[in-house]
Amino acid sequence: MSNKLYVGGLSWDTNSSGLQAAFESYGEIEEATVVTDRDSGRSRGFGFVTFANSSHAQEAIALDGTQLDGREIKVSMAKAKKASW
Repeated sequence: MSNKLYVGGLSWDTNSSGLQAAFESYGEIEEATVVTDRDSGRSRGFGFVTFANSSHAQEAIALDGTQLDGREIKVSMAKAKKASW
């Protein structure tokens, strides 16, 4: 079972620390990252939260459809990145 969540629909104002704060009540977080555009540094509107425990990640999926910084977020288990070669 995975312990990494995909979080989509993020506000442009949500940063990594805000993302972590929204999820930390579900358990210990190893990493929370909002993905940014490499040229502009602006949020791309999604991020990832990695929990220390997969059961905590599973529980945190309950945040799917809730509001964060004025936007409804989508929360699901992260899928492995496919090789692009």
